[in-house]
Amino acid sequence: MSAQDRIRETVTGNPVVLYMKGTPQFPQCGFSAKAVQILKASGVNNLVTVDVLADPEIRQGIKEYANWPTIPQLYIGGEFIGGSDIMTEMYESGELQQQISDLK
Repeated sequence: MSAQDRIRETVTGNPVVLYMKGTPQFPQCGFSAKAVQILKASGVNNLVTVDVLADPEIRQGIKEYANWPTIPQLYIGGEFIGGSDIMTEMYESGELQQQISDLK
C-alpha cells in the first residue's frame, strides 16, 4: 500500500486525525505540542495521531496529500483543516469546538 493510500485510509477512517512530530505524550516540536493541547481543550477524546518522524514516506506523503508544506496537520471528518496556526484561530473563535461537537 502506498503512503498516499495509507494516509487516505487513516484520514477517512477516523473522525479526528493529527499528523504530528512525536506523540501526544512526547511531542517533538512546539507546534505539535500546541496542536495536541488545543484538541484536548476542545474536548477531543477519540484523537488518532500519526508520528511523521517514525516514517519518512508518511512525512513526505502528508505534505503532498493536502498540498500543505508544514506539520502538524489536522483532519476532521476526512477533511483537511490546517496546521497549528489555523487550529489556534479556529479554537479562539469557537469554530473548532463546533466542528468537533458536530461529529458526536
